Amino acid sequence: MDQPRAVNRRAERRDVLGVKAPATGATMAPGCRPPIPLIHSRKEIGMSASIDQVFAKQFQSEVHDAYQRMGSKLRPTVRSKSGVRGSSTLFPIVGRGVAASKARNGTVPVMNLAHSQVECFLSDYYAGDWIDRLDELKTNINERQVVANAGAYALGRKTDELIIQALDTAPNQAVGTAPGTGDADGLTRAKVLLAFEMLGAADVPDDGERFAIVGWKQWSQLLQIQEFANTQYVGDEDLPWKGTQAKRWLGATWMPHSGLTLNSGKRFCYFYHKTAVGHAVAQEVTSDITWHGDHAAFFVNNMMSQGATLIDPAGVVRMPAAE
Repeated sequence: MDQPRAVNRRAERRDVLGVKAPATGATMAPGCRPPIPLIHSRKEIGMSASIDQVFAKQFQSEVHDAYQRMGSKLRPTVRSKSGVRGSSTLFPIVGRGVAASKARNGTVPVMNLAHSQVECFLSDYYAGDWIDRLDELKTNINERQVVANAGAYALGRKTDELIIQALDTAPNQAVGTAPGTGDADGLTRAKVLLAFEMLGAADVPDDGERFAIVGWKQWSQLLQIQEFANTQYVGDEDLPWKGTQAKRWLGATWMPHSGLTLNSGKRFCYFYHKTAVGHAVAQEVTSDITWHGDHAAFFVNNMMSQGATLIDPAGVVRMPAAE
């Protein structure tokens, strides 16, 4: 009886896409099973469909996160309270006192300070995504870390969104009839100075805790104002953060922000004091990565519980700018 011919191993060599069929006329050795082709499929369970774009066939060694604001920019600019227990918290407000004289041996006058409080309601927010276990084998990146960071950044932007929503409830606007202060004007020098005057007239403290946030178009308009852009007025010592767009002017910290409300062609910019807006936190941004065997995937979950509210309307001035 003829001996079985040797298996053409070269013909059976596997590649990354499956298994090539044996050469024509080749037979299998006794007791061997034909190789099973690799089948690539993914169940539709809500996983990121863009993972194919970074498979190892064509990839770059470094993955650049999508351009996004990495976390909250506005939280340091408002009054923040951490460790809240419950679904809401209260921010106390103490009214203005008035000093008075007294007669000799008379009774000291009582200020009778008005006390009130503003309630801030907290909500829970989540940002999660699936990561297929076998997809990780086809990439040269830590996909879990990338997704975890992206979720944390998304929640950070949600924090800014809550603060901006609170600012949008402020009633005071720097709009007038003088040239450069109308609704049809951008962020002009006249409009900025009008908001500056309104804060001063309301006795808002000029203690270094004032902030101003504007859109990027309005930031470009500010750079056309000599007092704002010229180093003779704003030197290096008035740049609070090196390497980023922020500077101090008129006793306030100015910074651009891409998330400000755009309503009917007007960008809402704000000049405010830190204590005028409250931000409450029951749970800081935290990430949790768990393995789900039934999905053969990791689930990366980011979550937080926060809220924001307007405490003192007099401490916020809106500067609507045409855009």
